Amino acid sequence: MAEQEQSTPRPRRLSPRRILWAFTLASLAGVWGLALGYPALIRSLGGAWEELDPGWRADLSPAAAALLDESLADLDPARLVDVHLHLAGIGTGGSGCEVHPHMRSWASPVQRLRFELYLSASGVRDLESADTQFVDRLVALVESAPGGGRYCLLAFDRNHREDGTVDAGATEFHVPNDYVWEVCRRSERLIPAVSVHPYRPDALEELERWAARGVRLVKWLPNAMNIDPASPRCDAYYALMREHGMVLLSHTGLELAVHAEEAQGLGNPLRLRRPLDAGVTVFAAHCASLGDDEDLDQPGPDRPRVASFELFARLMGEPAYEGLLFGEISATTQVNRIGPPLETLLAEGGWHGRLVNGSDYPLPALNAVIHLGPLVDGGWLDAEDAEPLAELYRAHPLAFDLALKRRLRSSAGGRRFDPEVFLLPPGLEF
Repeated sequence: MAEQEQSTPRPRRLSPRRILWAFTLASLAGVWGLALGYPALIRSLGGAWEELDPGWRADLSPAAAALLDESLADLDPARLVDVHLHLAGIGTGGSGCEVHPHMRSWASPVQRLRFELYLSASGVRDLESADTQFVDRLVALVESAPGGGRYCLLAFDRNHREDGTVDAGATEFHVPNDYVWEVCRRSERLIPAVSVHPYRPDALEELERWAARGVRLVKWLPNAMNIDPASPRCDAYYALMREHGMVLLSHTGLELAVHAEEAQGLGNPLRLRRPLDAGVTVFAAHCASLGDDEDLDQPGPDRPRVASFELFARLMGEPAYEGLLFGEISATTQVNRIGPPLETLLAEGGWHGRLVNGSDYPLPALNAVIHLGPLVDGGWLDAEDAEPLAELYRAHPLAFDLALKRRLRSSAGGRRFDPEVFLLPPGLEF
């Protein structure tokens, strides 16, 4: 594994806006300073992970091993689940994956740096073998993850226009359903999740094809794909999902890869009323823990904007959506999201049976967003847990992500996430 700091940094607390600004400045600095240590910048912010050490668990310190064991002790391996792992690639080896050209061009310095950081976090060292190296490391992490459990691997459809045609210029990346299916054959612990844009002319046929193969999880990122979950044109799609018992994992809140305000509004959690009213089970990815949205429940053209998380909480409070709406907690511990949403998720014990865990891999392996200091400073993490968790991060980011969430507690009442947050909800089958 690449050389990394042996202690967890304790940065001062920053607002999401300041963090984004700092990220942009760092991006530009990386472009301007190519000859002044750009590879070191990538290693520092990304991760530069090498092949996973097969003996990683045996090499843990007693403190880290004890923390990990305690985190797993009350979790049923048969139901343990992570519903949010990304697969990505650039098309090498016939994968069919795509990334937007600006991700690989210095004409778009911020996007290029983000691309480099994702490669680093994913253990990719050679672009000629990028897709293979991404998969090899991901499979190694999943196969060696302690505690049993299964991991949902996500496809990612292209952006489509209103008329159903592909908008290549607005597509950040694409991961084909068939590629995800093939990768999942490498491990019994991987579960394929397909991504089918509802505006596609063949949307229902494609959805039916995967339902017939037993796939039950569908991934959307409305802001990036140009999907309005509240559109009537999705009704037949929702009916088919309900018929087959499929679950919609849909991003909610701000999406940092999208810059157009009108596209951001598609991540408004209130737009999920339509699939919920149609009887579709919905996992609201990230619990809308970043950004603000228009309050669509208010009348008139000048509706107020409120925190996206507040709108998510409103939906969670509606009895009609119990058993249908679940909050998916991936990314809620990242430095740009730490704050009131995390406190509420921990403190609201009545929600815990309606929360589901996801890691959002490879982000739990991205140094730039993993900082334990603010969690300690905010009262969500005991200081003595920081170093064992940092050790777990260096050894196995997926194990770290789970252990971190098990050790978090409400800063006010001290409540931790109940074990059921990390288990597949009863009645759902993947």
